Amino acid sequence: MLSLLEYLETLATKVDDPFGTQIRNHFADNKGSAELAMLASPSADELAQLKTAAAIMTKEELENANSLTDEQINKIASDAKIDAGIFAIFINGYALARKKRI
Repeated sequence: MLSLLEYLETLATKVDDPFGTQIRNHFADNKGSAELAMLASPSADELAQLKTAAAIMTKEELENANSLTDEQINKIASDAKIDAGIFAIFINGYALARKKRI
């Protein structure tokens, strides 16, 4: 089963990918339509934020990350002092990736 930290490692291999960045920029708008593309090519800053959040998560939160509530996601993001939207997209992407592997 895919762990949250393994998922984070897969994202790290795609940081600032030129093609991914081009796609993100192409579909960017003021409505956030390209936000989910973060999972295909995160920026170095986005990855740093996600690593910070993962570092402060409890063992239980890491093991059950695919079922965190919105309140838990917001609290972790707040405690880590990172963007809650980025963290929520990451957690949702992780939950989807786990479903694909089950």
